Amino acid sequence: MNSSRPTVIIGAGFAGLFTALHLRHQQDLRSIILIDPQERFVFKPMLYELLTGELSEDAVCPTYKELLQGSDINFVQDKVVAINLQEKRLKLASGSDYIYDHLVLAVGSIQGYLGTEGAQKNAFAFRTQENAIALESQLRECLQRASQTDDETQRRSLLTFAVVGAGPTGVEMAATLADLLPYWYAQLGGDIRQIRIVLINHGKTILAGDVNAGLQEEALHAFRTRTVPVELILGVGVKAIAQDHLEYQPANSTEIKTLLTQTTIWTAGTAVNPLIQNLKSQIPADHLDKHGLPLVTSTLQLLDFPEVFAAGDCANVQPQTLPALAQVAYQQGASIAHNLIALAKGASPSPAHVSLRGTLMKLGLGNGVAKLFDKVQITGKLGDLIRSATYLEMLPTPLHDFKATTEWLKEETFHRYHRPKMKPETTAKQLLSSVEQ
Repeated sequence: MNSSRPTVIIGAGFAGLFTALHLRHQQDLRSIILIDPQERFVFKPMLYELLTGELSEDAVCPTYKELLQGSDINFVQDKVVAINLQEKRLKLASGSDYIYDHLVLAVGSIQGYLGTEGAQKNAFAFRTQENAIALESQLRECLQRASQTDDETQRRSLLTFAVVGAGPTGVEMAATLADLLPYWYAQLGGDIRQIRIVLINHGKTILAGDVNAGLQEEALHAFRTRTVPVELILGVGVKAIAQDHLEYQPANSTEIKTLLTQTTIWTAGTAVNPLIQNLKSQIPADHLDKHGLPLVTSTLQLLDFPEVFAAGDCANVQPQTLPALAQVAYQQGASIAHNLIALAKGASPSPAHVSLRGTLMKLGLGNGVAKLFDKVQITGKLGDLIRSATYLEMLPTPLHDFKATTEWLKEETFHRYHRPKMKPETTAKQLLSSVEQ
């Protein structure tokens, strides 16, 4: 089963990491090189828990050194800058290069900004550990400054938080902030009724065209019942984002409106990874989709280069496109590993069977919804517990799973956050008193 050339996996997210781990779990002895520019794995579905402090950095973003300990998987922290599919060769930013036997592309997508002026410079993304840390710093700074200024216009701008994009990330972000920010602001002695959470979307509904579309009503109910209700601005196009405001235009209107805010969080859209973009000249145009993603067979192999597998949201699986979900990439990693082992034994690869096990959403602190196999929907605290338990079960190794689960159970036991019901006459002092009990 050994090959003189290694199996190289580019990208150590869900698809890439789990391909490597499944190969080792199934006692595959080939040389495996796993390449990623980051030191840490990012468990993206639980970045909210990193932002809120419900889980630690080590739980949500463990190091690859920890995750791969004892696996004999060669992790290379570097960036792949070029791939030659014909020569089966790739080049790294450090100048190193590798010739592979099989290649797995699992680099994911990157944040897209839809050409919106100032978005990349002035808006906060939420895809990485660094994004979460930067956003937390921004949120706390705005609240601190708002609690100290006597300028009403300045305070209004500091306490208005805009989320652009009403897909799952935008919805979860808005609901989380609507509970979290009042908690933080009350600790500073501020009036939580001055906080505004505004969710802005190009479409006229939230979660439109998404696998979570069936959770629209539950999400809208959560928005209305948060500590601070979430406001919706729908059916508009965001035209520009500056440090202290954003501009948007309603559909069928020439009027440009302005929202004063010093925090815009961008969750709308993705773009093709540059490494995948650079493969376009090596792959026939009719074997790329309209976005430039390579088409792959049901066995997750490139049409023209069967020694190359691709998964996650850097490939378009034929004949049916799959949603860019962690549970999909997780299962695709297992399928790629199975097929690599089959090929090494001289057998034929098998189609990847991916089953959507349901949808999970965080809709505030201690509040969530779990729709299991499109049959059973559980909401509230229990829905949030099921969401957390399900994601913790997906963590990459049993040791890390145990550590993170233990930490989460401690959090649930000692109740770090108590989200009080907000009444019109509630004062910041009363809120602070309630959350400290």
